[in-house]
Amino acid sequence: LLTLATASSAYAQKVEVSALFGWTFSDGVEAASPILGGDGNIYDAIDVKDSASWGFDIGFNATDNVQVGFLFGQQLSTLAVEGTATRELGDFTINTYHPYVAFNAGAPDARVRPFLMIGLGATNYGTLTATGAGGVQREVGGETQFSTTWGAGVKFFGSGNVGGRIGMQWTPTYLKTDSEGWWCDPYWGCYVVGDAKYSHQFQFNGGVTFRF
Repeated sequence: LLTLATASSAYAQKVEVSALFGWTFSDGVEAASPILGGDGNIYDAIDVKDSASWGFDIGFNATDNVQVGFLFGQQLSTLAVEGTATRELGDFTINTYHPYVAFNAGAPDARVRPFLMIGLGATNYGTLTATGAGGVQREVGGETQFSTTWGAGVKFFGSGNVGGRIGMQWTPTYLKTDSEGWWCDPYWGCYVVGDAKYSHQFQFNGGVTFRF
């Protein structure tokens, strides 16, 4: 009776907490028009360098296969401007915050569980401190924008409550919408057509998962 009372059943475990570590491939944006820099070079793009990243995931099992939770991620990157020359401006931190819904395949007590997830939230581009031409130090404030995240991977569990996971995520972040001109039709009339601009993060990660 004591053994049955203290045994940990996979069906009774409602919470999963994961620590994640990986590598993120990021892209930046192109300028609407080339800009002449103070150093004499012409720049037409801002790029976020690929770099290491980490995060954590807290999930609550609503059913045997559906999980809802919160995912935090941080990329420790560098911001650079590109054109006739490439110039690194300084260290740049990107934080992502996404409540999510995930589907875990298989039985709750299965040792291998593939999963798919989608999240809606925000991406925060941190404050940048850079040294410009002439050694003048400038600070650019951070910006927070709407983003989604899409992920897939596999969780591995042994006989206990500690397991591992590997996966990948794609996080497109909305930046702005540029006007692409006018479009006219007989029913709707004429209106301005926009071209939405996004910055993308592609992350490959792995980590350890605890079940409670």
